[in-house]
Amino acid sequence: MSLVCTKNPQTGESLYYKKHESGLKIYIMPRKDYSSGYAIFGTKYGSVDSEFVVPGDNSPTKVPDGIAHYLEHKMFDMPDGSNVFDSFSRFGGNANAFTSFNMTAYLFSATSNFEDNLRVLMDYVQKPYFTEESVKKEQGIIGQEIRMYDDNADWRVFFNFLGCLYKNNPVKKDIAGTIESISEIDSELLYKCYNTFYNLSNMTLFVTGDFEPEKILSVIEESILKNEPFDEEIKRIYPEEPKEIASPLKEIKLSVAMPMFVLGFKDNDVGYGGKALLKKTITTNILLKMLFSKSSPLYEKLYNSGLITPNFGSEYSPQTDYAYTAVEGESKDPKKVYEIIMDYIDELHKIGLSKEDFERAKKVVWGKYICSYNDIEDFAHTFLTDSFMDIDYFNDYYDAYKEISFEDAEKRFKEHFDRKYSALSIVNPVE
Repeated sequence: MSLVCTKNPQTGESLYYKKHESGLKIYIMPRKDYSSGYAIFGTKYGSVDSEFVVPGDNSPTKVPDGIAHYLEHKMFDMPDGSNVFDSFSRFGGNANAFTSFNMTAYLFSATSNFEDNLRVLMDYVQKPYFTEESVKKEQGIIGQEIRMYDDNADWRVFFNFLGCLYKNNPVKKDIAGTIESISEIDSELLYKCYNTFYNLSNMTLFVTGDFEPEKILSVIEESILKNEPFDEEIKRIYPEEPKEIASPLKEIKLSVAMPMFVLGFKDNDVGYGGKALLKKTITTNILLKMLFSKSSPLYEKLYNSGLITPNFGSEYSPQTDYAYTAVEGESKDPKKVYEIIMDYIDELHKIGLSKEDFERAKKVVWGKYICSYNDIEDFAHTFLTDSFMDIDYFNDYYDAYKEISFEDAEKRFKEHFDRKYSALSIVNPVE
């Protein structure tokens, strides 16, 4: 089967797709006259996946927290003792990797020797090499990273916020795990997780830049090692999560100049992906523009009263099994900011939303989508993230967007922005 091409009538861009016999999903998006090329190779495997059933097994496997992030670190080791970054440097590639709650991704950008860099990416992600000695050595490195984040105010205020929202869902746990949990990781566990989640049928490759799709496809296919695709999905086991939040408030003290806060809402409308999730996400983003953008009455009130700095923003984070809205910033009085926001939302529940504001915010959200094509790295990351939720960011966005009505926004506002599902996390300065 050759590449299948679809064209986005709104942007004029083309996207090529092929599902390889190994199960790997390949997306190639040519961008004429772009000086840089970008590739991101991801697996649907993140920090929340600590209990699962391997296809073909009958019993579940439970692994230590932080193992997905640990595995990402170890993937850069080569059998000859070198580091894969050396190979990228030889071809002028700028490489990186990351682990999030729901995915692990390996990536690079390059202005030259793109095919050589792509071969390096394909090669090392498919060739894990762990020894007990190297695994043990990594514990000290990651342990230092964990301790560093323990003192990072941005990190702590965010994870304390998630800890307020969630009682059981593993999204509340640090991505890197704890000093205690990573001490339980060995090479056998790493190989088990690799062989489960790095099966190519659980992975997606997105490549974009100024090149011929068929030529890039041939490089990819030549680089695919033998891989037997799973006949069934990996079963991921998550604890049952109640609708109620765990705690309305968490305060700690760290070395910061001004109090920092994250407040927001737990989303209990979960359990699905695809176009329905995409529509919900766009609707929520429209509401965030209406409520918290710099042109909103709420922002103007908070800013003019000196309660927030320009470092104020909001974001909706959707996933199939959990979702939340977070509003973050700095304030001399975060609790007052929280109360003003909640009172404002309560008042809107009584008087109703403005249809004029809805129409304006909806256009802003559409403009942001169009602009996302200008940043190939950001687009690729968004596309990959959405693909693991069965969302086609390239082909389905416009159809979902145009279906959203004012009534949809009103319904979503009523369901999601509810004070009883809200929480506030604060980092105060050390006195």
